[in-house]
Amino acid sequence: MVRVLICDDHPIFREGLKQTLGVHPDIRVVGEAGSAAELFDVLAGTACDVVVLDISLPDRSGLEVLGELLAAGGPPRAAGGPAKAPARGFTAPAVVLLSMHSEQQYAVRAIRAGASAYIEKASVPQELVQALRKAAAGGVYISPRQAEQLALEVSGRVAVPAHGQLSERELLVLRLLGQGQPNKQIAHQLALSPSTVATYRARILTKLQLHTTAELIHYALDHGLLT
Repeated sequence: MVRVLICDDHPIFREGLKQTLGVHPDIRVVGEAGSAAELFDVLAGTACDVVVLDISLPDRSGLEVLGELLAAGGPPRAAGGPAKAPARGFTAPAVVLLSMHSEQQYAVRAIRAGASAYIEKASVPQELVQALRKAAAGGVYISPRQAEQLALEVSGRVAVPAHGQLSERELLVLRLLGQGQPNKQIAHQLALSPSTVATYRARILTKLQLHTTAELIHYALDHGLLT
């Protein structure tokens, strides 16, 4: 039995996902959360094998949460395997990231960060089911397109976009700036000071070789970072 916890900030989507997974007798949804903070609260009292995690949560980047999950709970284990010294009250589950972003650079970044799979929300349900089973068994699910992207990067035959050098927090701030949010609003959303957000903005401009917020917005739009 694969025990799944769903973390997505859209209740209707969570309900639909529960119904989709409910037809598979070997998969059971054991909990749900609408934010990163709620996810860790639920994990403290709910044993699960795989977390299905939205990459764009209201309070944190899914990639940031992925890193914290792996660090806080210790190494992931296969379904039914022995627990391994949890550091935050739970054993680290495998993580399957869900995203509206179709750009394969996101997928490669997620896999390298420790995700067991990166599934686009436009994918057919069976792809998610396959990814969950593979993740629960301790494996990594990679689609043919993602495998091709990885091969191209390793061979040096494809250029990594400039935003590939951004940290997860910088990438999240870039997305929020791209949405037109002012520094104060971003600071409130991420529980940061406005000066810290300004520092992130300056770093992003430097790394992307841009000069203004307007250029950041155009960059985010051109690279599909807001979809």
